Amino acid sequence: MAAGTLVLNPQVHGRIDAALGAGRGIFAFAIFALGMETLVCARMPREPLGAGYKAVAVLPWLPAIPWLALAGGAVWIACGIGLLIRPWRRASAFLLGALYTAATLMIIVPRYVAKPGDMGLRTVVFEPLALACIAFLAPGPAAVPAWLGRVSRMVFAVAMLVFGVDHFLALRGIGTLVPHWIPWHVFWVAFFGAVFVLAGACIGMGRFERGSWVAIGLMFAVWVVTLHVPRTLGWLGIPGAITDPDEWSSLLIAVGLWGGSWAVARGLSRAE
Repeated sequence: MAAGTLVLNPQVHGRIDAALGAGRGIFAFAIFALGMETLVCARMPREPLGAGYKAVAVLPWLPAIPWLALAGGAVWIACGIGLLIRPWRRASAFLLGALYTAATLMIIVPRYVAKPGDMGLRTVVFEPLALACIAFLAPGPAAVPAWLGRVSRMVFAVAMLVFGVDHFLALRGIGTLVPHWIPWHVFWVAFFGAVFVLAGACIGMGRFERGSWVAIGLMFAVWVVTLHVPRTLGWLGIPGAITDPDEWSSLLIAVGLWGGSWAVARGLSRAE
């Protein structure tokens, strides 16, 4: 058994493992849906990336070239389907991870380096990198080269630490996104920021790793239900939310991080 693994009653462990089993399907759905959204939005107008940037769908991860965005969307759709088909699973996951990593490093990182204080742009850097790391890890420890597994866990850990620190840097700003019916907005932002930091540190150190992946997935699942779905469908009274590609992108990214984290956690439980 891996160091730092909590020992649970076999029945409880089985129920948790069964719940985590949905993670791969949720992650695959999110990737498929992001690909579909990219196809739909490939020819939409874009605004300059930088301060005040408002993302249009997932296109910041691709060059502002319609045919290339269409090709990228098609590949992501294929990867989403491939993640559910055993013979294609490993190849689809590695291709997805490689594409997200390459797009981030070549397109987003240079722009962020020029404006390192832009928190929104920093999020645009680490979201696709986190999804890429999940894609590399999703096939399970036995199917992933040791070096790639280590690098992916470390990069994902850094992404979680960055998300956590940013929560503390913008407590009140992020608090305004919390639905009005939930009390103690600043408290919850700080709480989830602490979860990000703690889980990221545990994953980076290889301690209580499975529980950390479960916690991260659960956190994003809560946000999907309480924040992203209501915002996307306009239930919070946000004008134009239901037709805003940015809202749909945020929803699908959160779904991907939810399902992907649980998929990785299940792979770890089977390796124990």
